[in-house]
Amino acid sequence: MYVLDHPWLLLLLPAPLFVWWLLPPYREQTPAVRIPFFEDITRAAGIGPTEGSVVPRANLLQKIIAPICWLLVLTALARPQFVEPPIEKTEPQRDLMLALDLSQSMDTRDFSDPQGNLQARVDAVKTVVADFVDRRPYDRLGLVAFGDAPYPLVPFTMDHATVRSMLTGALPGMAGPKTALGDALGLSIKLFQQSQAPDKVLVVLTDGNDTASKMPPDKAAEIASQNHIRIHTVGIGNPDAQGEEKLDTETLQKIATATGGRYFFGQDQQALAEIYTLLDSITPANQKTLSWRPRIELFHYPLGAAVLLVLGYHALMWLLSVSAARRRNNEAEA
Repeated sequence: MYVLDHPWLLLLLPAPLFVWWLLPPYREQTPAVRIPFFEDITRAAGIGPTEGSVVPRANLLQKIIAPICWLLVLTALARPQFVEPPIEKTEPQRDLMLALDLSQSMDTRDFSDPQGNLQARVDAVKTVVADFVDRRPYDRLGLVAFGDAPYPLVPFTMDHATVRSMLTGALPGMAGPKTALGDALGLSIKLFQQSQAPDKVLVVLTDGNDTASKMPPDKAAEIASQNHIRIHTVGIGNPDAQGEEKLDTETLQKIATATGGRYFFGQDQQALAEIYTLLDSITPANQKTLSWRPRIELFHYPLGAAVLLVLGYHALMWLLSVSAARRRNNEAEA
């Protein structure tokens, strides 16, 4: 689509007519001397009387080119542009980090699938979390695995296929046999430092208690709250177990409460799936669509045409004057 950025400038199109109509032509008067014997003087000098000087008048070509050039210059000043079809870009408004416990206890086969068959905790988690990832097409996702220490598997990205791929390849014990929950929170907070998203969410899943962290989980939760990171915690272990296998529900609840998140407990695959469905509903799709239409400037076309017309006219006049001078010289020689 072709548009003019300053179309109001075309109102100046009749301006030269108003100038011609309102301003009188420039005239100059000079005093003259009356001599009674003027004819005797001119005869003795060998010259004849002439009429006063005549103001040169524009030729027909000038009268045609002048308004055309004026129109072209005004068109150039009005900035003609070609507006291309709109281009839209979807910008994510939420960064969502998934922190998964991959300690050795995640290999425990005490999770029931929908058919009632027992399976390893990690298999149930991978199935449910992969489905959750598929529901978040407009969020930037990241993945952290933790055991003895936390490890960033995937930084924030819109490449959800990579997140699913790394999730599929996750194995129990790959991060060590223990659980460093506090350090996992600390690493996730660090990964959020470069995030410009207005909404920052961390979902932590673990089946044990913190036995290997250098940073206390409650301190990590306090730092997360200061950085406006909301943490949802999901526990899937046994709260009645002893030692390292015991699920520390109290700590998980404190982490969620301190950051404005929620705590969930999943006892089987169906319950875990319901938890992530609820997480999907309380963190609805959040995106911003940016739209703009590229503009291509075209002012140089009418401006160039006006310049070429003026140059062409002067070139033509020069050729005519040269031709006329040669013709006069030929006639004088003849």
